[in-house]
Amino acid sequence: MPGTVLLLAASPTGKACLVDAASVLPILAAVAPPVLAGTDTANVVELADPLEPQAVLTRLRAAAGAPGPLTIFLTGQLQLDRRQHLPHLALARTTPATVRYTAFPWHWIREELRLRPPGSTALIADLHADAETWQHLRTLSLDVGPGVTLHGRVAPPPPRRAVAQPSYMRAIATILRSGQRPPLPQLHHQALSRIASDGQGAYGDVVLSWEPAPGVGGPVPGGSAPGAPYRSAPPRPPAPPAQTATTAPVATTAPTTTTTPAATTAPAAVIESAAVTESATPTESAAVTDPHSAITTAVQAERHDEADALAARHEQDAQRAYGAASEQALHWTEVRADLAMFAGDAARSCRTWMAVATARLAAGQAPDAPAVETAVDRAHHQWGRVDDVARARELGPALAELRRRVPGRREGALQHVQRHLEELRRDPPKQRPAQHVPG
Repeated sequence: MPGTVLLLAASPTGKACLVDAASVLPILAAVAPPVLAGTDTANVVELADPLEPQAVLTRLRAAAGAPGPLTIFLTGQLQLDRRQHLPHLALARTTPATVRYTAFPWHWIREELRLRPPGSTALIADLHADAETWQHLRTLSLDVGPGVTLHGRVAPPPPRRAVAQPSYMRAIATILRSGQRPPLPQLHHQALSRIASDGQGAYGDVVLSWEPAPGVGGPVPGGSAPGAPYRSAPPRPPAPPAQTATTAPVATTAPTTTTTPAATTAPAAVIESAAVTESATPTESAAVTDPHSAITTAVQAERHDEADALAARHEQDAQRAYGAASEQALHWTEVRADLAMFAGDAARSCRTWMAVATARLAAGQAPDAPAVETAVDRAHHQWGRVDDVARARELGPALAELRRRVPGRREGALQHVQRHLEELRRDPPKQRPAQHVPG
């Protein structure tokens, strides 16, 4: 039976663009359709920089209704709408203020694919998140359905005024141009290894990997959850005594109140969120001051010192109320690590992530615990962005020691730290261009 392939690349125009998504389409289009689909024959539909959510929905619905296997190659950027804080695929006209009306809701993908036979559908995604989405990424649901294969990565926002390249999807396309399509898990890991060797990936990326069990909608034993498998959310901390509101984690969580959303236009889908639903009504929630919202506002206005000071106060409150090694306190330490990244202080971000990892290990968490691996991966990623040789040298030995204890899920992480540390020791103590670490 012929297969169907949907090539979708979308990103905003102008200053809101984080990734040159459409640049990968010519490479994908050069791959033979049967190789893209993994079938003897295939129909390929290409959608580049669509303007309207309805246009995307129409193409997706048509592809989902086609018989035979369906493979979707999706490249773009994620943003949250300001009302419900749901993930959307940004389209050509999307701005931060118009996400709800001009972007494509992620949960529409699940809704359109839900009636397809389990195991007949695959989504390969190369996504970049804006700063707000990256802060909330840990508990955002990027689920596309239990019967849909999902592989890909979500990368953090690029440096200010820079536009990232879809290096993961380029690697996928380059591998497929050989004329062979390996099993998708193997293709996924080959792409990750390729961008690692090319220095275009990052240990801080969120890796998406989900394989449904044959013939059923459940996961393969040992498989990863479709939301954010390499980043797990800490328990929602109760508010410290000094606070008047129950707050949700940021930089790794969803907003305070999680509503059960319905699409504003067809399809009327309900998303399964990874966040915990609060009992407060929308009216009550609006009256509550959420420190995470205030921090996000400060970051967007580039008031980075103000954002860090606010997070530091909540960190101290949590340390006094629950202890320095508590999930409540470590959550705010993680927030401060991400805030340092947004402020461009990679060394401080690296040091803070290493402190989080060390505290979790000291508290008895296993080296392969997701929260521990995430902290070390993020520290490794930020270390690769430190442009001061002396500071990078100072941080390197501690990171190498952490990598010995927490090797992570990517091959060669410790060797990368050791090799780069040797290079730093041979360099004179001067400013150097920040480099990407493999991912």
